[in-house]
Amino acid sequence: MHKPHTGHLARAIRAATLLGLLGGSSAGWAVELYAQGDSQLNADLEAAFGLFHSAESYAQSGTLDEGSADWQEAYFKYGVSGSQGLSAAGDQLYGKFNWVSSATFGDGDAAGWSNGSERTTKIEDAYLGWRSGQRFAALGENGVDLSFGRQNIVIGDGFLVSGDALNLGDEIADGVLDRGGAYYLTARKAFDRTAVLRLGGEQGLRGDLMWLKSDNRAQGKAELAVATLENVSDKGTVGLTYLDVLDTDEEFDFVGRKGIRTYSLRGQGNAGVDQLFLAGEYAQQDKNGDDENAWYLEAGWTFAELPWSPTVNYRYSRFSASYDPLFYGNGRALGTWFQGEVASNYAGPFNNNTQVHHVGIKAAPLENLSVGALFYDFATLETDNRLNLDGRELNLYAEWAVGEHLFVMPLLGFYKPETDAAHGGTQLGNDDSNVYAQLIMATTF
Repeated sequence: MHKPHTGHLARAIRAATLLGLLGGSSAGWAVELYAQGDSQLNADLEAAFGLFHSAESYAQSGTLDEGSADWQEAYFKYGVSGSQGLSAAGDQLYGKFNWVSSATFGDGDAAGWSNGSERTTKIEDAYLGWRSGQRFAALGENGVDLSFGRQNIVIGDGFLVSGDALNLGDEIADGVLDRGGAYYLTARKAFDRTAVLRLGGEQGLRGDLMWLKSDNRAQGKAELAVATLENVSDKGTVGLTYLDVLDTDEEFDFVGRKGIRTYSLRGQGNAGVDQLFLAGEYAQQDKNGDDENAWYLEAGWTFAELPWSPTVNYRYSRFSASYDPLFYGNGRALGTWFQGEVASNYAGPFNNNTQVHHVGIKAAPLENLSVGALFYDFATLETDNRLNLDGRELNLYAEWAVGEHLFVMPLLGFYKPETDAAHGGTQLGNDDSNVYAQLIMATTF
């Protein structure tokens, strides 16, 4: 959505993404433990802590009363990663193994997905891979990349898949969906089992073949087959994605996800104009015989000649009434694809049965500080026997690299629903404007 800045701020944005604040993938911060010749071993360490306040609560879990909620979330991720060169062609083995310890404290979140009692430590990443270096020169540098195990997977900007990142807590479904806390911070993003073949280099024609298996009960423990084909150039990327839900666990497949097939066409780039940003995706979904769809178009411009180099983006997105948003998440920037901090996390809509107008503004007053505003207008498509989730939201935020290893993101949100829970909405007790605040602190070692 926004073009990256250089220096400390770029590292801050990448770290925020790494820590789940923006939901994408990143290599993270590594402390070198051993390096000799083609062998390398690193210690990977990261942590995040969040303070949250919502003046209103939402009828998602069925366990909350009206009123405010205050809670805290934290996680610590730790482990090792490494690589081993194999030949003069530059091919190598690589891998990662780490754990995540996570927790939620206080009241639990404003939707009742968690209650503040969640705590756990589990393995997060555990995978091995091989990349080809120059062994297949016609395919480019590392033109063949094969990996297996437990790892995070992001496709495009996260419109369909941005990890297995739904982290519900102990408050709903008698706790059977609990993943151990840090609902907002999304401490856990890795698919439980994967087999991934990537073909092609950083430019030109490339593609992926993937088998992904989720162990997330809130996602029906879905098993996916995914194929992508992309053309990457200096002007942008155009890509095709095919996703087939091969199987689910019937006990937890609450939405009838088994058998869904989704086809998408996407594009993103600047069309050769440095200050321009264009993006869009159209997804057609065969949902067990019913046709659903979702799509968006976005355009942005960076006013590089003005102080602070402000960027302005507009996006329109539409998700049909029974569209399944699958494993979507913030694959590109804040607000993509969790639209509105209150709406996307607590109140709804959750990327179905809605159309959304979005305007984003971002500027960099300092090299290590950016500030932004995100506005959303939500309009429900069908209200018969469905929730009315019309509303508006404004988020004001900053991304601040305090130092090389400490990153801070404060955010203030204002959310106004059209109606309350007693009249077909989700906000408990009233349809007043909700004042929401959060402070995220992230560190890498």
